[in-house]
Amino acid sequence: MEKASRVVAVYDVHGNLPALEAVLSDLNGIDRDLLVVGGDVASGPMLAEVLDRLEAMGEGVCWVCGNADREVVSAYDEGSPAADARFSDPALRASWWSASRIGDHHSDLMASFEAQGVVEVEGLGAVLFCLATPNSDEEISTTATPDARLRGILGGTWQTWQSVVVRGHVQTRYDRRLDDTRIVEAGSVGLPYQGEPVGAFWAILGPKGVGLRRSDYDLGGAVEKFCDLGYPGVEDVEEALLEPPDPAWVADFFERQAEDDP
Repeated sequence: MEKASRVVAVYDVHGNLPALEAVLSDLNGIDRDLLVVGGDVASGPMLAEVLDRLEAMGEGVCWVCGNADREVVSAYDEGSPAADARFSDPALRASWWSASRIGDHHSDLMASFEAQGVVEVEGLGAVLFCLATPNSDEEISTTATPDARLRGILGGTWQTWQSVVVRGHVQTRYDRRLDDTRIVEAGSVGLPYQGEPVGAFWAILGPKGVGLRRSDYDLGGAVEKFCDLGYPGVEDVEEALLEPPDPAWVADFFERQAEDDP
């Protein structure tokens, strides 16, 4: 198991390079042993640039896979689809668009991402980093998830030796406890469903505990850049950044989705 004194966790970048650059700028002068990229760097308007920027940071990066990352790799491997058949789903359309703007190296890098990572963090013990839950990169849990369902999600032999789970996926940060387990949603760097004030959300873990942080950047300028690039999901980005949803509404929306899942 890897050991670290201080770990920075960035989740759900979704190809938003201006947001990522804001976080990395705020990290200047902050000592850290490891940067965990917790999943869903894809899909998004500047995916190749985001991957290049993170990879350039060297060996101190731990990559965790998200469902959007898998989908972009799958789209890249499959090649160009028939637009009328494949592009009716907005999420799928964004995945194909992102896949069309990366190369073999980017695809291979995303295909190498691990399902989860475990780090022994000073002051916290064994910390599990995953996108959604320890079971799946798509399973939903929120601040509103009932304790009984959350116990089922977190059940398993891992729970006997890991005290903290850091996750993303619903893109709304929170910090809650269930029995002896602490569950931290780091928030989203690039596509937060956080309400006001909007920014790029991330987390830092170390001897002083868990800190939930936010970095400011030019939201309107980022949206304009994504429009100029022709990104097909720009409406979703614009809404999240410029007309942010209420976190309580987001939790209720995702909980209803979880209830509808078979």
